[in-house]
Amino acid sequence: MAQVNGETETTETVVRRLRDGMTGGVLSFPLTSFHDDGSLDPDGFRTHVAARIATAPGAVFPACGTGEFFSLDEDEYRTVVTVAVEEAAGRVPVVAGVGYGWAQAARFARIAEEAGADALLVLPHYLVAAPQDGLVAQLEQLAARTRLPLIAYQRGQVAFTASSLKRIAAIPGVIGLKDGHSDLDRLQRLTLAAPEGFLFFNGASTAEIQARAYATVGVPAYSSAVHAFAPEIANAFFAALTDGDDKTVERLLRDFYVPLVELRDRVPGYAVSLVKAAARLRGQPVGPVRAPLTDPSAADLAELTILLTTGLDLVGAAL
Repeated sequence: MAQVNGETETTETVVRRLRDGMTGGVLSFPLTSFHDDGSLDPDGFRTHVAARIATAPGAVFPACGTGEFFSLDEDEYRTVVTVAVEEAAGRVPVVAGVGYGWAQAARFARIAEEAGADALLVLPHYLVAAPQDGLVAQLEQLAARTRLPLIAYQRGQVAFTASSLKRIAAIPGVIGLKDGHSDLDRLQRLTLAAPEGFLFFNGASTAEIQARAYATVGVPAYSSAVHAFAPEIANAFFAALTDGDDKTVERLLRDFYVPLVELRDRVPGYAVSLVKAAARLRGQPVGPVRAPLTDPSAADLAELTILLTTGLDLVGAAL
């Protein structure tokens, strides 16, 4: 586990730091930087993640979905997590993504542990649908092979029932759940089944769109892809939401977030590649996406530029 103030963290310390962080800021998912030839750009990533951390997110989640975990080999993954830990320097928790089956996830978990990550986000397993017993066993197997606390991520083929939530919450080291299904009836059942202190995160795509709805079922914390390219907008929205400034929330939703979602939904993979393109427009050295993702078309990039300019203008910032 990572060290904070010279002392090795406990699971309880990680939970406390994450809870404190998620009440004070958005959860940031930095992009992984690549050169034009597709090779990893560690210096570009260091610049990018340092700029995210400087804007005081609640935590940073390197090498997750937005960070193209699925395209990284183990050496690249080690570099990305190491750089994030170095730049965070204990100021914010670092939660690294792991995934595939539990055996491969355990390999990435060992790397993240050696790199000094605070916790792990367990991305949905690869390809196949699985019964509830298998979803629970996946986390049991991984938890037995790492000292790092685990946050389960339900999305795609992973969806826990309330009874399974109780089972995974009882696994030593499993501390929370990130939800990407946006089924609020189901999510309410999960929050009611969870033990006191279990962490929940809104992990919907462009989570700000549903942030108010998630808060009504007891899940106010959310991840922000927008923070990867426009922390000014992400932080302004979070502040307005926290302060109950509905007028600002609705103006940002109507004039920026909803049009962004409409553009994002045009092409598969734009949830990552559009975010990366927006970061490049801001001068961030993140480079292109890796296949099978593709960069936005010229027409969509032009529309994104106008939208980003509008969003920044709403919060008094410039492109």
